[in-house]
Amino acid sequence: MYDKGKVITGLVIFVLIVTFPVWYNVRGAQHIPNPKILTKVKHCVKPLDYMRADHMKLLIDWRYEVVREGDRAKVTVDGVQYERSLVNGCMKCHVSEKKFCDQCHEYVDVNPYCWDCHIKPKETE
Repeated sequence: MYDKGKVITGLVIFVLIVTFPVWYNVRGAQHIPNPKILTKVKHCVKPLDYMRADHMKLLIDWRYEVVREGDRAKVTVDGVQYERSLVNGCMKCHVSEKKFCDQCHEYVDVNPYCWDCHIKPKETE
């Protein structure tokens, strides 16, 4: 076997490439975000698990209904009415983009385009 060195080198490189994800993540995961709600409101328009996983779908649906269909009806949850709006609805309770939105968006490495159209509200401390 004249190519023994090449075969062994190839196997070592193959094993390193295949096990790279394991070695890369040995140091552990990043800190889990803990977004801060700075108001006394304790409930949202949907359950917490839904909002964590699918709030973007809700915002897209609201955008379509309000902008395309002209349906501006408010959402009522537990007798409280909420406007279907990012700035006039969501940002009434989630007042700090840095302390609420950005923590999770940076954690999952997404760059939402909300502020391409909407004017950013001033940060409330």
